[in-house]
Amino acid sequence: MIHKNFLRASRRSFSIMGFASICLALTSLPALAHHPFGGTTPSNALEGFLSGLGHPVIGVDHVVFVIAAGLLAAIKPKGFWIPIVFVLASLGGTGLHLMTVNLPAPEIIISLSVVVFGLLLATKELPHVAIIAGLGAIAGIFHGYAYGEAIVGAEMTPLIAYLAGFASVQLLISLGIWAIARQGLNTIPTEKGLSFRFAGFTILGIGAAFVSSLVV
Repeated sequence: MIHKNFLRASRRSFSIMGFASICLALTSLPALAHHPFGGTTPSNALEGFLSGLGHPVIGVDHVVFVIAAGLLAAIKPKGFWIPIVFVLASLGGTGLHLMTVNLPAPEIIISLSVVVFGLLLATKELPHVAIIAGLGAIAGIFHGYAYGEAIVGAEMTPLIAYLAGFASVQLLISLGIWAIARQGLNTIPTEKGLSFRFAGFTILGIGAAFVSSLVV
């Protein structure tokens, strides 16, 4: 029985890692693959939607944070609110950019958000889900602010499509990981906890590398 449980937990762990690897692999593709119109401001709904789908997965810092949000959501009861709040806040952050509101050091704070969520995953005791969701909301404002750069100057139709695109892809990634990870939480909790902590240290390292590249 223990052997079967271990194999089952291992398969689920590999499923999580595999899904995350696919998401990370997207970031290695050329930028043109995510902006099929050469990175110009979208001029219609299709261009806006495709640009929105691609923009969050171009930057490793963005997609790694989304993955971390999905993993944290799987650990906490009602944790699905973590990625949902993050995505809603990212829409608000894009709105701030379009209103020409200047946020301080967005790239550094985005990288620090990856560090914080990686650190949370690496710890044994997590704060209440509302606190994590609050941190996700702060991060979402800055991530969304960065997304706004690609849509400045667009008309309303492509703008709405762009917002729908980047909201959809972030929810797909984070809630997809949440759903996969939730399946294995009751099987060998110790092994599952170690898997999440290992992922946390990996994400923490990625975030620290981004912070170092920005401040050095």
